Amino acid sequence: MSQFQLIGIFDEESAVTAAIKAAREQRLRIVEVYTPYAVHGLERALGLKRSRLALVCLIAGAMGAILKMWFEIWTAAIDWPVDVGGKPWNSLPAFVPITFEVMVLFAGLFTVGAFLIVSRLGPGKRPRLIHPRVTDDRFALVIEETDAAFDVARVRRLLESHGAVEVTELLAEEVPA
Repeated sequence: MSQFQLIGIFDEESAVTAAIKAAREQRLRIVEVYTPYAVHGLERALGLKRSRLALVCLIAGAMGAILKMWFEIWTAAIDWPVDVGGKPWNSLPAFVPITFEVMVLFAGLFTVGAFLIVSRLGPGKRPRLIHPRVTDDRFALVIEETDAAFDVARVRRLLESHGAVEVTELLAEEVPA
């Protein structure tokens, strides 16, 4: 079955946010929203759940700190104990600065890696632009036509009533690559 998508192009972020709220009230399936910059409150309007990247960051940072402490204690106290100035071999206060740095390094690298994997952004990934000006000053709202009872004219009127300057209908495979 071919999937058609209705694409509304907007001039203002408030217009696209209002159109999203109206589309959700009508139980329409919103596929994607394209914006030239981050729009405050857009994730709330779309009903998205909180990101789990903060949890990934916490776990990766804790893992980095634990591995670093283990490695430093093992190196200084077990594998190669060196008596320097009468300090104990497993002097934890001496390990704190570098442990913090390794914790931040692990947290940052794992968070960026998780973000790239979840977003499916890899090397050579080409952007799919719905409209040529969506990266400059336009906002795009993509609504999927879910079944044969989908009323294109009603949804077109809904988008235009919320300030859409252009509404087009495309086959999902025809979306520009």
